[in-house]
Amino acid sequence: MLTTLWLLLSLAVPVPGFYTPISCPRGQKCQLALLSGNDVLLECPLFGGHWKYYFSMSKESRAYDPSKVSNIEITSENNLAITNPLPSQKGLYHCWDKSNTEVIQFEIDFQDMSTVHITHNALQVMPLQNQSVREGSREIMFTQWEPWQDCNRCGVPGERKRLGYCYVDEPLEDPMPCGLYLGEVLGWSSRMRPEVQVETCLVECKDTSFAPVGFVIYDNFKFNEEQESLWLHCPIASMYRPVSWEANNTPLTWQNELSGKNLHSTLDIPSGGRQLQIFQPAIYRCFVEQEVVAQFNPLGALKPKEPQTRENKTQEPVSKTLSIPLWLKLLPFVGTVLVLGLLLLKTLSPLSGKSRNRTLLVK
Repeated sequence: MLTTLWLLLSLAVPVPGFYTPISCPRGQKCQLALLSGNDVLLECPLFGGHWKYYFSMSKESRAYDPSKVSNIEITSENNLAITNPLPSQKGLYHCWDKSNTEVIQFEIDFQDMSTVHITHNALQVMPLQNQSVREGSREIMFTQWEPWQDCNRCGVPGERKRLGYCYVDEPLEDPMPCGLYLGEVLGWSSRMRPEVQVETCLVECKDTSFAPVGFVIYDNFKFNEEQESLWLHCPIASMYRPVSWEANNTPLTWQNELSGKNLHSTLDIPSGGRQLQIFQPAIYRCFVEQEVVAQFNPLGALKPKEPQTRENKTQEPVSKTLSIPLWLKLLPFVGTVLVLGLLLLKTLSPLSGKSRNRTLLVK
């Protein structure tokens, strides 16, 4: 029961594993580029500490309490959880101890994933080329690449990706994220965007008990006459992690998505596949770090819908029955578990709960 309760509560509050952790050595200033729309956790595990946020790169600008921002929360460990960060939230994030001494400073450029440039080794698309900041200038905008992520599947053909961030190289200076270097000077440029490279891969499955989460979520969905599409949400999926989907055991690949061959579904690319828009019933499963984390089963036997054109697939669906955050759906169940736990402590008698459509299977 305590294990189930921990799993449910972990969906309701930010915890390590659900947000990508970003650390910085104590007493240091860390300058980095990150991606908009992908959750991160800025670490500053300091009892009694507090955070300050500056929209600009100058400490002389007004300081804000980041916990007052709707998509930012300070965890019980004093870490800063940022949900779906916006490009406009670039700036300085400072962690201070209770004596008002600065401990850690993050300088972050949240690069706009709505403008991302994606290439695949099986498709004829070229990466972005280096470009001068201004005509005739010696400052060059280029892409700084991270290492390749692991293959998103094992034992079967899969894909892997690596992330690239826009940086400016200035003579005799360290490279700097484009948004921090140019944001207040040049404004936006078509070269100031992140990149993603994808390639096919095939790796053997390792004999390990590691899993990104300790459970699998089973959920049901159903189309009605007015709906053209639904949205499915994959827990803990992110552009920072290897993610994949399949429909009726058929992989929904990045290659097919980029070439328009995923006729009955659309991967949400800016979120790294955290969301999948579907246009016909099937059994859908999502994998994170090669492990299945969720399965979505159709209710009833419905006639498959006709394949949608790419134009129709990008339209906003009439209804998103699964667009409600997962933790909000499970919140009533959390309350039920807490009440049952209290009764159990008082009566020491076995209790049974109501059955639900959604099931958490602990691994």
